[in-house]
Amino acid sequence: MPTPSRADRAPARLVVLVSGGGTNLQALLDACDDPAYGATVVAVGADRPGVEGLARAERRGIPTFVEQVAEHRTRQEWDAALTKACAAHSPDLVVLAGFMKLVGDDFLREFGGRCVNTHPALSPSFPGMHGPADALAYGVKVTGATLFVVDPGVDTGAIVAQTVVPVEDDDDVESLHERIKVAERRMLVDAVGRMARDGFTINDRKVRFT
Repeated sequence: MPTPSRADRAPARLVVLVSGGGTNLQALLDACDDPAYGATVVAVGADRPGVEGLARAERRGIPTFVEQVAEHRTRQEWDAALTKACAAHSPDLVVLAGFMKLVGDDFLREFGGRCVNTHPALSPSFPGMHGPADALAYGVKVTGATLFVVDPGVDTGAIVAQTVVPVEDDDDVESLHERIKVAERRMLVDAVGRMARDGFTINDRKVRFT
């Protein structure tokens, strides 16, 4: 049987995990409105109830789920529950879009190599929660955002894409971070679309679209 052309393939199934407002999620939802994008969001999960990211999905009739750490006896049990909730939607790719929890061993066994996250700095520089502030304090002239394949470390996975944002002389952390977020959304949409349409490989930390 011949291999279906890209145009004939079913859209890649995305499960998106959020913790807050869901602006990156919204960018993906808008992109998925175009059939040529090659992907569709099949579920949205969160680590807390009542966030706008869940509401964005609900307004579109997209299934949602919540797994709170506090509702489980251990972090490992939470990770297992999160893994099960995501797996129920048979995703081709899991996108952490402002998801403020580190996933664990169960999650990585199930979705390793097909889960991506963004970081508001140019990895491997300035990992962790304060990338824009750390970049500004260091005095760099450019920073940006990174899309990477999630691994057990903190912002250490193989790099899928990066985008550069100049640091202006009058920047403070808020102004710099806002510009990074705008560039990050564009990068996320572009790269996830390519991953969905073209596929990708990971060899020796090098991510290549196929």
